[in-house]
Amino acid sequence: MNLLSSMWKIINKDKLLQKIIRNAGYLLSSNVLSMGLSIVQSILAGRLLGVAGFGVIGTITVFATTLNKIFSFRMNELVVKYFGEAITLKENDKAATVVKAAGIGEITSAVLSFLILVILAPFAAERLADDPATTPLFILYGTIILANFTYETAIGIIQVQNHFRSQAVINLISSIATASIIAWAYFTQKGLLEILSAYILGKFILGLGTTLLGWSEMNKVLGKDWWKTNFSSLPPIKELFSFAFSTNISNTVIHLVRDNEALWIAWFLTPVDVGYTKTALAIINLVQVPITPFISTSYPEINNAVIKKNWKLLRRLLKRITLISGTWTGISMVGLALFGKWLLMFYGTEFLPAFKPMLLFLVGLGYANILFWNRPLLLSLGLPMVPYRISLYCGIAKIGLAFLLVPRFGLNVEALLLSAFFLISVSLIVLRGFKEVKIREQNLQETSAI
Repeated sequence: MNLLSSMWKIINKDKLLQKIIRNAGYLLSSNVLSMGLSIVQSILAGRLLGVAGFGVIGTITVFATTLNKIFSFRMNELVVKYFGEAITLKENDKAATVVKAAGIGEITSAVLSFLILVILAPFAAERLADDPATTPLFILYGTIILANFTYETAIGIIQVQNHFRSQAVINLISSIATASIIAWAYFTQKGLLEILSAYILGKFILGLGTTLLGWSEMNKVLGKDWWKTNFSSLPPIKELFSFAFSTNISNTVIHLVRDNEALWIAWFLTPVDVGYTKTALAIINLVQVPITPFISTSYPEINNAVIKKNWKLLRRLLKRITLISGTWTGISMVGLALFGKWLLMFYGTEFLPAFKPMLLFLVGLGYANILFWNRPLLLSLGLPMVPYRISLYCGIAKIGLAFLLVPRFGLNVEALLLSAFFLISVSLIVLRGFKEVKIREQNLQETSAI
């Protein structure tokens, strides 16, 4: 009770924290409803398809997402940094060209990603899903890449402009559409194609809706002709490319190592093991969903504090958002440890073997959930290559050990390796960020003293 009372007093006095929480609240209200729908649709899909079928669905969806991420340049992070900086300094032409360049880059990468997916679909169907007949399903779901052609650029605009309420509505509509079709498929005893179509529709609504929202916001801020701005106002190409490339490499490493467990398990083990993994991660999502909005809403504020060199404000902000994320994560982890088996029973008794890997996954994912701001801090400090290198080295170790151990010892070892990756890499990134803040704070004090 004392902890909650202290948190309330802090929030009540901190206007910046109130702003972050308010913006996060728009997304959270949507995410909580979406989370409920997601759990329901996950249960219905699992019960309809069984463990192996649920694993095949997971393999198809993660394969497309992984390819998209590999060729994605995380344009939202580039937009937040450069568009946000330009808007703060009232450099409108620069702001417009940054978004224009980001959009063109993202469209190009989306087309390339989809073409590569079409080429690799037969291999993925045979080697990962253990069924060559699923090749058309891999290609069908891959169309979501084209629907998200400027999604990340639009997200960056929304983050900078604090336009989170409309984004929350789009998220909710997407979730309702997906859940409705899955419920229909379950009660009419349809199959894998109908479940996959439900996920596709949700992704199309989310991608296209977010893009329209982002462009609408640009029209309001910079006028309808913003896209005609000459590229002469663009920041140095070398600097932009370096930032985009580093975030792409970092994102690729992060995604290959930590965000596509379904594909690694499909490679090493069987669709049944993938089914257990997807179920475990779906339940762990209960812990992550309330914190996820803070990533979008706190990054612009962290970036602004760095731009203004207000290190005291930055430290206070990081401390307080960590207190919030840590409190929620700790309570949720205890809850899942106590009631995880009960939640798995909703899927069916055949899903109960997912409990142990769920707890192992939870350790690392929970730790990363508490320190969710680790990478945005280094991006704001202009050090995008640092989290890349840390993630790369830790990722190489994790994947190397997986090749040695997972085929022999199974799913639990893969879950343990993922948690170890999070514990080590996140700790190193946080320590490097604090070190850099301390150096810059000392430099500012010395400059002021002169």
